[in-house]
Amino acid sequence: MARRSTPSSTGSPTGPRNRTPQPVRLRRRTFGDFVKAFLAFVALLALVVGVPGALAVEVGWPLPSEAPSLDWLQQEMTVTTFLHILTVVVWLAWAQFTACVLVEVKAAVSGVGVPGRVPGSGPSQLLARQLVAALLLVGATAASFTPGLSQLGHGIEGNQKATVAAAQATPGLFAQQQEQAASTAAALAEQASHAQADADSGTVRAGATKFYRIQPPEGRHHDSLWEVAQRHLGDGRRYKEIYQLNKDRVQPDGSRLSEASLIRPGWIMEMPGDARGGDLVEMPDAGAAVSPEVQQQIHDYAKSGDQAKSGDHAQGGGAGAAQVSLPAQRPAGDAAQQHGQTSATDSADSGDQAFGLPEALLGAPLLAAGLLGALGRRRRQALWQSAIGAVGGRRGMEPPTPTGDALDVQDALLVGADPEGVRLLDRSLRGLSAALADESRALPTVYAAWLSNGDLHLQLAQPAGKPPAPWQLGQDQTFWVLTRADAARYDDLDTAAPYPGLVSLGTMDDSRLLLNLEAVPGIVSLSGREADRAAVFASVAAELATNGWSDRMTITLVGFGEDLTPLAPNRLRHLDGIEALVEAMEAETRQRRGALGAAGHDSVLTGRTGPAQHTRWAPHLVLLAAQPSVEDAVKLAELAADASRLGIGYLVGTEDGRLPGAAWEMEISGDGTLRAPLLGLELAAQMLPVAQQRAVVELFVQADPEHGPDGPTTTPPFLVDISEQGRPAVYARLVGSYEIIGLDAPEDERSALLHEALALLLLHREGVHPRVLSSALWPRGVTDDVRDALVERLRAWLGTDPDGSPRLTADTSGRLTLARSVVSDLDVLRSLYHEATQGKGVDSRVVRGRLLTDALVLVRGPLLADRAEGRYRWLTHEIVDAQLPLLVADIGLALSEFHLEKGRAEQAIEALNAAVRTASDDERLWHELLRATHATGDTDRLTALAADLVGRSGARGLPPRTEALLDELLPTWRDGVAAAG
Repeated sequence: MARRSTPSSTGSPTGPRNRTPQPVRLRRRTFGDFVKAFLAFVALLALVVGVPGALAVEVGWPLPSEAPSLDWLQQEMTVTTFLHILTVVVWLAWAQFTACVLVEVKAAVSGVGVPGRVPGSGPSQLLARQLVAALLLVGATAASFTPGLSQLGHGIEGNQKATVAAAQATPGLFAQQQEQAASTAAALAEQASHAQADADSGTVRAGATKFYRIQPPEGRHHDSLWEVAQRHLGDGRRYKEIYQLNKDRVQPDGSRLSEASLIRPGWIMEMPGDARGGDLVEMPDAGAAVSPEVQQQIHDYAKSGDQAKSGDHAQGGGAGAAQVSLPAQRPAGDAAQQHGQTSATDSADSGDQAFGLPEALLGAPLLAAGLLGALGRRRRQALWQSAIGAVGGRRGMEPPTPTGDALDVQDALLVGADPEGVRLLDRSLRGLSAALADESRALPTVYAAWLSNGDLHLQLAQPAGKPPAPWQLGQDQTFWVLTRADAARYDDLDTAAPYPGLVSLGTMDDSRLLLNLEAVPGIVSLSGREADRAAVFASVAAELATNGWSDRMTITLVGFGEDLTPLAPNRLRHLDGIEALVEAMEAETRQRRGALGAAGHDSVLTGRTGPAQHTRWAPHLVLLAAQPSVEDAVKLAELAADASRLGIGYLVGTEDGRLPGAAWEMEISGDGTLRAPLLGLELAAQMLPVAQQRAVVELFVQADPEHGPDGPTTTPPFLVDISEQGRPAVYARLVGSYEIIGLDAPEDERSALLHEALALLLLHREGVHPRVLSSALWPRGVTDDVRDALVERLRAWLGTDPDGSPRLTADTSGRLTLARSVVSDLDVLRSLYHEATQGKGVDSRVVRGRLLTDALVLVRGPLLADRAEGRYRWLTHEIVDAQLPLLVADIGLALSEFHLEKGRAEQAIEALNAAVRTASDDERLWHELLRATHATGDTDRLTALAADLVGRSGARGLPPRTEALLDELLPTWRDGVAAAG
C-alpha cells in the first residue's frame, strides 16, 4: 500500500509541517561514559556491599542478643550505646538506599519506565537512579530500558525529567485517565512484529507499512503521541508527523483523531516509514502475531488512509471535528467572545487601532472583568473611608481622573471585560459543588476548564461517574459539560468556591483554556524569553488576585511582581528569593498535611464540599519567575510531589526549558504563542506586558484610600455656573426619573439608545472612548458602522450652540466629549455643594443655607430611577451609584447642622428625612436624626424613631455605635421598643 501523503508533504499550508523522516540516531558511547559507568559501579559496590561489610566488621551486631529488661532502660548512656544507636540508623539508611537501587534496576531491566517512589526516599532514590543510569548507559540496549535513561547521567543537559517529582508527570490535558501516582511507564507491547522499510523508494510497500495500537493505561499513564514518537522515532517532537498521518481517519470505535492530544486506548496509528521498536506492527498477514480481530481492524484502518487521501481527508475532516466534543468551535464564554474579542477584532479590522487601546486587555475578558471589579471595590472603599472621616478631615469623594496610559488601560478594561461570563462561571462551579454535596459525592479533580461557544467544559483527572444535572458527560468520561443556557439557571449559592485555582492561559482553536494550577501533579514550567515569560506571569498573577470565581487564596510571587501587590494586598505576597520560598513552603506543606490528617480529609477538595467548607482549604499558588538551581529545583519537586492533594500549585520559569521535576512543560515564543508539546497545546497566550502592568497598578494606587495627596478630592470634575446667567442649553435630570429639557424627543425606536449614550457622556465629562461607548450600549458586540451611525445621530440630536460649535465633539485621542452647555442635575448638585462648603457659602451663612437647600431640592430619588431592565448595565462598573448617596447625605448633614445652629430642630429633621430617602443606609444620617429628635424634647417621638431603626435593622440588629448613642440619649429605649413591638 502506498504511504498516504500528509498536508505538508503535498504543499498544503494547513496543519503542522512534517519533518523528513530520519534514521534513529544511536548515541555512541564515549570514554567519559565508561569512566562514569566505572565510578558508578564503584559507588554502588561501596554503598550496597561495602557499608554493611564495614559495619559488620567494625561494630558488629548493634542490637542486644536478648530482650532487654527494665533495668537496661535505666543504665547510663555510654559511648558504646551511642555508637550502637548510630549504627542502627546507618543500617536503616543502607536498607532504604538498597531498596531504591533494587527498584531502579528492576524498572530499567524490565522496561516499565520511571518507577514509583520508595516511601521517604527523597534524595536517596534520586542518587540511586543516577548511579544505575550511569552504569547501564554503556550497555548495548540501555537507551531502550527507560524513556530518556541515557540522559540521566548527564545532569540537566539531556532535557530529562530526573527528579523525584518526575513520576508525577502527566502526558496530556486531554488524556482519558490520568494516574497521579508515581509511574510514567513506556507502553507495554500488545503485539510483536518485524518491520522492513523500503529505503530506496519514496513510498512504503503494503506489506511493510507500520502501525501502532494505543495501549490502555493499566498501571501507568495514558499513552500519548509524544511518548509514541519518543520511543519509535527517537524524538517526541515528531508527534506531529503521526498526527498528520492519522488525522480525521475513522478509528475502530467509530471516532476520529482531531487533536494531537486526544487519543484513546485501542486506536490504531499509522507510523512514519523510519519508525523502529518492538511494539510496532507491520501490515498483518496470516502469520502475524496478533489476533484475527486486530488484523481486521488494521486492514480496515489501512484502507481508510487511501479514502482519506482522496475523499474525506481532502475535505478537511469536518465530521471528525464534530465527533470530538472538546472545543473545536467558537470561543470562550460566549459573552467573553462577543463582548470583548469580537468587538475588539471588528474594530481592529476596520482600522480602529488609531484609538490605541491595549489589545492584550481587550482579548482577556476574564482578566479584564476581575481587574475592573477589584478597581471598583477599591474606589468604593475609598469613598466609604472618606465618608466616615480621615485624619486631617475629609478627603473628598472624587477619585483622580486617569490620564495617559492609565486612561487607555481603564478604557480597555471597560471594553474587554466580561462580568457576565465571570458570573456564569462562578455560579456554575459553585452549583456543581452544591449538587455533589447534596449527593454526598466528593469533588472530582479538575485539571482544566475550557470556555467554548458559551459552554463550559471541565476536564477531570480521571472518570468520576455521571455528573449531576444539568451537567452532562462530554466526549468521554473525563469531560463534564454545562451549556450556557443551563448555566444561566443557577442562582447565587452560599457554598465555597470549588476550583479557585483556575486561571486563563490563552485561546486555542477559538476556545479559552483555564488551567487549574493547584491540581497539577507537580511543577508547571514556563520557558522563553524573559520579557515574554514576565508578561505571562503578570497575567496569571493579576487574574488569580482579582478573579470572581474564588473566595480566598494566597499567591506568592518570587523573582517578579513586587509592584503588583497593590492589586490585592490581602492575596499577593512577594518574597525576595528562592531560599525564603523553600523555607516558607516546607512549613506550609507540613501544616497542610497535618491539617488534612486531623480533619480526616484525603485532599483539600474534600474539605470544600459538604458541611465543612473550611476556609483553610483555600489554595496557595506559587509563581516563581526566576529559574531555580538544580538543588532548589529538586527541593521544589519534592514539595510539589504531593502539592495537588494539598491545594498548592507551582508555576516556575526557566531560561532553557530544562527544569528538573517539571510535570508539565510550556514555552512562550516571541510571537505570543504558548506551546506545550507533551500536552498537545498551542495557544495564543494571554499576556500582560510591562507597560500595561504599570498602568493597571497606577489605577489601583490612585484608588487606594491610603494614597497621599493625590487621593480623592473635594473638587468635582465638572463645575457649572449656578448663577441665573449660567442657564444651560440642554439640561438632563438623572437624579430620580430621567428627563431631558431643551431637546426635541428623538425617534421612538432609537430613543432608548440615545438617552443611554447621553447619560454615559454626562457621567464622564472627561470624555468617552468610542469603543467604550459601543461596549456599554451593546455588551454582546456591534460593528463599527452601527456604532458610528449612532454617534452621528447623537451629534445631530444634540445640535449646536449659538456660535455654531457642535455640542458633541471628539478630542485628539478620539474620545467623545460634551460641550459645557450640556449639563445634568448631578453636575448642578455637585457644584451647589462645593460652592456652599468651599466657595461663597464659607463666608456667608445665608448663602450657605440657600445653596444647601437648593441642592437638596434637586434630589428626587436614586440615580436613573426608572432605568429599563436590561439597560444601563455599565453602571455596575461605575462608582456614581455609591457617590450619589454619600453626596446627598453630606448635603443633608450640612443643612441639618445649619438649622441646629439656630435651634431649628424641626427644619433639621425635615432636611435629614429628605436625605434619608436617597441615602437610607448612611448611619451618619440616623445618628443626626436621633440627635435632632432628642433636641425637640419629645420622648415618645424619639422612642418611635428608635423602634423604626430597630425594624429597619432586621436580624442583624442595630450597629454598635447606634446602640451606644441610644443608650446616651434614651436609656429606656429597649423597653420602649419592646412595648411598641
